[in-house]
Amino acid sequence: MRLAGTHTHVRRIWTVELRPQAGGPSLRCPHCTAQTPALQASSARSAALAHLAHHARANTLAPHLRTCQCRERGCCWHPRHRGCAGPVLLALTRDRSGRTWRLADTCAACTAATSHTAIVPDTLCSPHPDSAPARTRRPQTDDEHRQRVREMLTYLASALPSVTSPAARLLALQCALRADRHGRVRLSAGLLRGMRLHRRPEVWQELTHCGWLGIPDPRAGGLQVRLLDDALLDQAPSLSARRRAAHWALQPSPFAATAAEAPAQRLAALALAAYTAPAHPAPDMATLARLCGHSPQQTGELLDRLVARRTLAAWSHHQDTDEVHWQPASPLRRTPAAAHRSAR
Repeated sequence: MRLAGTHTHVRRIWTVELRPQAGGPSLRCPHCTAQTPALQASSARSAALAHLAHHARANTLAPHLRTCQCRERGCCWHPRHRGCAGPVLLALTRDRSGRTWRLADTCAACTAATSHTAIVPDTLCSPHPDSAPARTRRPQTDDEHRQRVREMLTYLASALPSVTSPAARLLALQCALRADRHGRVRLSAGLLRGMRLHRRPEVWQELTHCGWLGIPDPRAGGLQVRLLDDALLDQAPSLSARRRAAHWALQPSPFAATAAEAPAQRLAALALAAYTAPAHPAPDMATLARLCGHSPQQTGELLDRLVARRTLAAWSHHQDTDEVHWQPASPLRRTPAAAHRSAR
């Protein structure tokens, strides 16, 4: 990470405000002179995120030139912590009311210390795929699938309401990764049966009621839906690469197939699998809890269940750093193991 240097600092921070008014909220951006017309309340949040993504696409910068904007302002966005550390990320922050949204380059340490904040994948704010140079297709690795799923789970943790159920989060992940550049998604009945979501209208209703997903057309062959979250349009990398990541998420290594498990346990196992990479630091409990849509205590209970079901051999929570560590169960040994919670 580069926090200071001799180059001219580029200000990569954008803020929008949703102001209530008659006929629907309006979007105000200090970087734009034009004002948007009244929005529908159900689509206002998506419009705000899409507007911020537009600014990020228009102001791309080489990774080594990006600086922590939080540090540039004296780290006033969060409580005091040990200092800037880790790579510079795109962090999306909202206020408690959801009216003001900020997208800024911040380091990993400042991002983790700022409340109501989620990491936005750089792929969502990359230039349009059609404008990028052609690349030779190559096989995708598990680590690339993990990164793609990890970034999308993090984004959905901010884009979806906090009360969204684990089943709806799993469905939203599949839709987000499989969407084309127009936000259209086709899901087969076999895929939904494999996810134990076939003929579960209440799960779809969660995503439609919050304005994230268009109502499915029951007359279509298979199931066709349309994403209403404009920030998910024009994603990079290619659709085929994202579909392979979505397929990996159905049976994420190193964990065995968990389709028969409850959605909450499947989502917890997927979150752990997305962080199971040698080069990636251990996540903290607060991060896992956000991805799972639960409190830290509930997330700990979910990890206990994964141990009882022999998906995990053991797990531990280091309370001084808030880091969570775990050990996947060996496929060759099916002996029960107790969960370990250490406070070091």
